[in-house]
Amino acid sequence: MAELKVSRWRNFGHDRLYVNLPDGTAVAWADCRSGKVKVLVEEHRQEALALLKLRLADLPAPADPDPKRPPEAKRARPKPVNRPTPRKLPPLTSPDDLALNRPGSGIREMLRSKGPSRVRRMLDRFLRRKTEWDSWFKGLAGEQIAGAELDRLKAQGWKVLHSIQLARGGDIDHLLVGPGGVFTVNTKNFQGKSVWVGDDMVKVDHGPPHPYPAKSRAEAAYARGVLERYCPFPVEVEPVLVFVGVKELPKEATQLQVRVYRVREVAALGPLSGRLTPEQVDIVYEVARHRRAWLDSSRP
Repeated sequence: MAELKVSRWRNFGHDRLYVNLPDGTAVAWADCRSGKVKVLVEEHRQEALALLKLRLADLPAPADPDPKRPPEAKRARPKPVNRPTPRKLPPLTSPDDLALNRPGSGIREMLRSKGPSRVRRMLDRFLRRKTEWDSWFKGLAGEQIAGAELDRLKAQGWKVLHSIQLARGGDIDHLLVGPGGVFTVNTKNFQGKSVWVGDDMVKVDHGPPHPYPAKSRAEAAYARGVLERYCPFPVEVEPVLVFVGVKELPKEATQLQVRVYRVREVAALGPLSGRLTPEQVDIVYEVARHRRAWLDSSRP
């Protein structure tokens, strides 16, 4: 049994207890005000819940912001929010079926239309000449490697989509839908590099910060907005950052809002369950695979 540690984190209006592995990987967290608990690694569920239960019991009760309210008002529950009627999509046709996309197809199409010719590419390699297209080819390789690992999860009941083009521009590298929920997966290829991951920023070989975690959270929020327009139930979407070829991947202990994996570690998502029923998985997937859902110009 791994040694788990509990730490308290206050930031951005949150007050939480986090359970972490010795390397800082998030296992679970609990909101100190509401008592809400979220388990991130099922393997450590029981031990994490026991630790959080003990620590939450030791915390003082939150002060009532309005102590003069009558007891019946304090017990009153918020009224349920009526969800809007889900929109309908047109019948799915092959040109709009994102299930036909291969990993990195968006980058591949861009390189085919705007990138260097095959002969030019071979010449640049022969001369070991760096070009403006190198980062695109590296990104394509990273998406292909990560996509192959994610496709392995299909055997465990997961459904995977790749290279989802968005109306606002850009794309979602991969979308994972299954019994454990919905995940947007952002792939970064840093062969042989040391990558440090914090709450909002990533540093590669101690270089300048890049806002990959913050962008991943925004990407997941956008995907949730799109899916909930067409699904008859709430769809929680979690962000995932997958790093390909990294030498080291240290993480801050408080970095818990985005799941962070080396490419071979995405298999940890496979056993997750209890978030969506098989029927809900099918509904979300049928919406997500429809190109028109993502290209709707109205904001989710």
